[in-house]
Amino acid sequence: MVGRVSAGPSETRGKTVSEAVAAWRSVRAFDDRAVDAAAIRDILRRAARAPSGGNLQPWVVETVEGERLAALKALMRRLSVERPEGEAMAYDFYPRELKPAYLQRRRRNGEILYDALGIDREDKAARTAWINENFQFFGAPYGVLLFIERSFGPSQWLDLGIYLQTVLLLLTEAGYGACPQADWAMFDRSVSGFLGMPPDLTLVCGVAIGFTDTTRPENRIRTERDDPLARPDGDSAEPSSAARPPRGLLPGAIS
Repeated sequence: MVGRVSAGPSETRGKTVSEAVAAWRSVRAFDDRAVDAAAIRDILRRAARAPSGGNLQPWVVETVEGERLAALKALMRRLSVERPEGEAMAYDFYPRELKPAYLQRRRRNGEILYDALGIDREDKAARTAWINENFQFFGAPYGVLLFIERSFGPSQWLDLGIYLQTVLLLLTEAGYGACPQADWAMFDRSVSGFLGMPPDLTLVCGVAIGFTDTTRPENRIRTERDDPLARPDGDSAEPSSAARPPRGLLPGAIS
């Protein structure tokens, strides 16, 4: 029988939605405190109240912790060396030609992160080592992997994204740090095989979950946000809008 999730509110109260959105950042370093696995599973279930077109609820959620997590990390340490480019993917991470506005945002994001880490732009070995930390869940004690049917299209991927955002906000409310990680899709076949997932599912992303290590510089950076009401100009790196706020200065603009 298909399990049902109660629509009732949680008994605990943490941040408001506005506070959780404003507090959000992608956490890439975690301290050694143990997480409450049952509480995280409850969050994953409560997040299923997220909107879903036709109520398909296309997300498939797998969790890893303890020995299983350690075994997955060991596998990924080997694969990231043996196959540094990952496995064949059915889609590109980014369009091959980004408009200037999007390209500038991506480059600026990298500048902010690597400057905080003290990694030089030309230090490819250090950058690769850092990227491979994705496959260790950045040291988090709990990992989530999200899958979707290979036959599903953009509308169902949209649903999964809404579910993921709901998970992240609930985690923030509960005091956890997290990082959504699209890089896991680079090893769809191997990770799916390790987890014993059906072949009609594809790996979309992972989520690292734990308690934020506030001493680490990568957890103190603020990436920029542009006004979402301004249209990106295909011929300019600056979105065009007379009422647009200064670049990167939107309230709560952290990632």
